[in-house]
Amino acid sequence: MSDVCYPDSLIGNIPNVYYYAANNPSEATIAKRRSYANTISYLTPPAENAGLYKGLKQLSELISSYQSLKDTGRGPQIVSSIISTAKQCNLDKDVSLPDEGEEISAKERDLVVGKVYSKIMEIESRLLPCGLHVIGEPPSAMEAVATLDVYRGSDKGILKDVELLRQITDTSRGAVSAFVERTTNKKGQVVDVADKLTSVFGFGLNEPWVQYLSSTKFYQADREKLRTLFAFLGECLKLVVADNELRSLKQALEGKYVEPGPGGDPIRNPKVLPTGKNIHALDPQSIPTAAALQSAMVVVDRLLERQKADNGGKYPETVALVLWGTDNIKTYGESLAQVLWMIGVRPVADTFGRVNRVEPVSLEELGRPRIDVVVNCSGVFRDLFINQMNLLDRAVKMVAELDEPADQNYVRKHALEQAQALGIEVRDAATRVFSNASGSYSSNINLAVENSSWNDEKQLQDMYLSRKSFAFDCDAPGAGMTEKRKVFEMALSTADATFQNLDSSEISLTDVSHYFDSDPTNLVQGLRKDGKKPNAYIADTTTANAQVRTLSETVRLDARTKLLNPKWYEGMMSSGYEGVREIEKRLTNTVGWSATSGQVDNWVYEEANSTFIQDEEMLKRLMNTNPNSFRKLVQTFLEANGRGYWETSEDNIEKLRQLYSEVEDKIEGIDR
Repeated sequence: MSDVCYPDSLIGNIPNVYYYAANNPSEATIAKRRSYANTISYLTPPAENAGLYKGLKQLSELISSYQSLKDTGRGPQIVSSIISTAKQCNLDKDVSLPDEGEEISAKERDLVVGKVYSKIMEIESRLLPCGLHVIGEPPSAMEAVATLDVYRGSDKGILKDVELLRQITDTSRGAVSAFVERTTNKKGQVVDVADKLTSVFGFGLNEPWVQYLSSTKFYQADREKLRTLFAFLGECLKLVVADNELRSLKQALEGKYVEPGPGGDPIRNPKVLPTGKNIHALDPQSIPTAAALQSAMVVVDRLLERQKADNGGKYPETVALVLWGTDNIKTYGESLAQVLWMIGVRPVADTFGRVNRVEPVSLEELGRPRIDVVVNCSGVFRDLFINQMNLLDRAVKMVAELDEPADQNYVRKHALEQAQALGIEVRDAATRVFSNASGSYSSNINLAVENSSWNDEKQLQDMYLSRKSFAFDCDAPGAGMTEKRKVFEMALSTADATFQNLDSSEISLTDVSHYFDSDPTNLVQGLRKDGKKPNAYIADTTTANAQVRTLSETVRLDARTKLLNPKWYEGMMSSGYEGVREIEKRLTNTVGWSATSGQVDNWVYEEANSTFIQDEEMLKRLMNTNPNSFRKLVQTFLEANGRGYWETSEDNIEKLRQLYSEVEDKIEGIDR
């Protein structure tokens, strides 16, 4: 702030003590810059496993039956039930299923069951925040177990491997539960951890995890290694339950020092705990770290393999992707490193660990062509990481000038074509790092969707182009962001794939509107000469086993684990008024994805309607708890239908219209 900025004038010398979510260091940094905030971090909502419900639970039971009876005459019959139930649960969009009644061999039966099992395990074990965090309230035993547990994914779908994974996961949870239960009070809350853990770390059989494991197939697990693991989990548990949030507020109000600490994902970086700290981010010149580059290489390789598999064995020539401020702080620059690895360059740190130059990786070492990129930086990323934007721009332009064949260097190929078409230098044509104009944020598509203030998708795409086409230029230091819409459009028109990252279990695609606000999938289709829709991918690095899924797979997974999941929506309902608003927000964000990508299946809206509108008891709870958000929920269903994103019966639409009229009357206080 300068002394003529309004925030500076308005805050004067008033202390600004600001509770801020521990997982949002980038916006906490902005709060410090704009209003001199003394932030105090609070714990994010407790995470739990999504669990299984309705047809998914029935599927799990059928799979258990199949495993015990598959070698009897009932095996084929049970598999037939599994296939039909999986189709009722719309899993046929995610798993290739044979036709009902089709004769398949015993080996093929195992594979079908294994793949369905793997998919429902993925849904069941996904972490989701339940309810809202209450300042100063210790977590319950169940919440603490979910926070401490460690998960691994399984991709292959081989039945015995998936079953082993389930046994390991269930046993891990059981052992951790036995451990945590020793530290709970009569209300089931975790308290006095330090004193109680001292008595837990005895010797031999009275250790709770040893007692639990003694009745499982893992009774011979190495006790010494288990002690080391549970000693670490004990330290984590102390940090999770440490009650510093209220104490830090009291200290700040007394004008005392509040201890600083990093913000970010507590699972990735336990130093974020205990909460109640004055949040700081990181040295922006320190990213990407070597570890971030290693993780990035895995994700990029999986992304390119997935795109090749979906695109007739051909590499994508261009990937359009997004860089977020918070994500890069949490992961120490993983998504930044992904961009560098796509174009085939390696970041080089100096003796102080500052990354301020890059070097090209040889085509021989890379083993594939250099992939062109179109980088959309969020406004917060632009504010926090201007040095890294400079690094990226220099890297892209360096690659465009390498003397390499066009079929091995797509950056150069496209830059040469665009330079000729626009009559500009190759370096200018190789502009690939874009954001908003200085001082501006977001494409505003999210605001248009939230307020229903848009006419058609073309209007949303024009908003994206007009607000996001400001380029960074390393050759013009200090010039700020310059509008280069033509170069932006030409670069996007070569994109074969769009790509975003999910790096923490706390925030997913439909939790916030930012993700669809930055999604150019439908826009790219309109810009491409062949009119082909690009493949849209989401990398999920929330577990150690990074996954690359299609956007539609991720939207389905999100819907199953959150919006349609009783565990999630009942957790939200327990928070009252605000919980209903959170439910409505998820549906609005789902419509946002329909608008920008067209990747939301009809059944998602149909199931949401069954859950929140067709269920009379749920409908009344929503309407009575928060009539304003319920009105918006009903309006969003009607809008989804009106815009062609949801096909449903006329009866459903008529009921929604009547409900809208009823809730309007309720809000206005009219009693008909």
